[in-house]
Amino acid sequence: MPLLEETTLPQGHPSTVPVVIIGNGPSGICLSYLLSGYKPYLDTTTVHPNPILYRKLQETKHLPVTEQDLEYLSEGLEGRSRNPVAVLFDTLLHPNADFGYELPPVLQWRRDKQQHIPHLVLGRATPGGAWHAMEGSMLTISLGIWMELPGVNYRDLASGKRRDVTSDRATPEEISSYYRNYVKLKGLQKNFVDNTYVTSVQKLCRGHEGESLENGHTDQGDVGVGDSGNEGFERNGIKSVNTGGGGTLWEVRGYQQVQNDTHVPFSLFAENVVLATGASDCPIRLNVEGEDLPFVFHSISDLGLALSRRKLDMNSDPVLIVGAGLSAADAVLCACNSNIRVLHVFRKRIDDPDLIFKQLPKTLYPEYHKVYNMMCSMVGNANVSLFPDYTSFPEHCVVSFQSDMKCLLQGKNSLKAFKISMVLVLIGTNPNLFFLKGQGQYLGQDPSKPISCKQNPIDIHPYTFECTKEPGLFAMGPLVGDNFVRFLKGGALGIATCLLKRLKKKGKLIGNGGSNFI
Repeated sequence: MPLLEETTLPQGHPSTVPVVIIGNGPSGICLSYLLSGYKPYLDTTTVHPNPILYRKLQETKHLPVTEQDLEYLSEGLEGRSRNPVAVLFDTLLHPNADFGYELPPVLQWRRDKQQHIPHLVLGRATPGGAWHAMEGSMLTISLGIWMELPGVNYRDLASGKRRDVTSDRATPEEISSYYRNYVKLKGLQKNFVDNTYVTSVQKLCRGHEGESLENGHTDQGDVGVGDSGNEGFERNGIKSVNTGGGGTLWEVRGYQQVQNDTHVPFSLFAENVVLATGASDCPIRLNVEGEDLPFVFHSISDLGLALSRRKLDMNSDPVLIVGAGLSAADAVLCACNSNIRVLHVFRKRIDDPDLIFKQLPKTLYPEYHKVYNMMCSMVGNANVSLFPDYTSFPEHCVVSFQSDMKCLLQGKNSLKAFKISMVLVLIGTNPNLFFLKGQGQYLGQDPSKPISCKQNPIDIHPYTFECTKEPGLFAMGPLVGDNFVRFLKGGALGIATCLLKRLKKKGKLIGNGGSNFI
């Protein structure tokens, strides 16, 4: 990977990469696998339980799925994703999973080195993304086998771990280890650049020598490239690159953190950029008075840190936990298991059908149903909880936090003040696309609102995952509403299929499986 000092760019231009993937979580890893020449074919020894889909697959069984019509294959399928290709890939990898079956995938994988697309995967840590930062003792919502990526059985890698892994859920520690090992087992390391922070992604124009293309104009401001003496990068506010080809090009800038915490800037060009950054960057805030006080936190890891440093014990004032999702439930469990008193505040009614707990089977998720029972545990109007160290406040909201460690809660007909030791606001997260123009807001389904994985995902073409408002820019995973690993793999299938077809036409595929830009 070319690492370039901002003020001393070489005479030649930085390397041009066909594809840059921003994010090295399961989305980026899966896409790297598909771009590295691994192709899915129908396994003729299996039969898919959906007869219509199986008939379609048999029609072109000599072709990999990445060379077939994904719209045709996806037609009529139903699943727990809004993206049809995500549903398609899921049912090929886990047939009838939503009905409780554990059937083998109907795909077999073959590697075709002639179909390798050179690419780079830029990630802030080692492969695995946000899974490395999660509390290692908790259990995933999805079953362990649903967390696996194509071509490597999760149980085979997890069988030597401390737990007996059968058809159950996994710990984040096990999953992050699986993803790291997956990259090594599949020989993908050469595509990954770890400890890399992207700070700017800008669209340039690309024309023939001496041309200046108007559609390459950018209103994102200067980034200093032209100041280094590279002729042809800036002409009257128009950024252009003389590479002898047409179309758009992306400039990706940032820095890599190396030994001794040294930051080494880099700059490179990409013909296509894939956003696979996930959704855990920016905690959603209450935006109430006192939220910036030092005892108010927005991550469950802060609770674990306080417990490990013995800043909390059974004699402490209660911990206030705000939220009615799984992160809030994890915090409740963590605190209660440490004999820490809890005040649990959430806006919804306890019988609200949208509560996540109502969507989880009790047999698979007993700990979350325990939290739900605690949330419902207020006895009549006596305001007495069945759990003495836990108090539930449904249909309440926070009014303010005060510097004297007090919080003010608003109920339907009451205003209550409590002395607390710590606050955890766990009401969700949003992606941070600060490196894009306007933080990428213009890419959303509603351009007037910030990107939100649930409320306003990035608007994409349903079968290619290319942004409808920005050709050459793709998005996958939580950014397009696929928050579960089961379904984010569909983005990899859609993007790989699209890029393979385009680059094959341009003769950009290489046959040696290697790359000359790392």
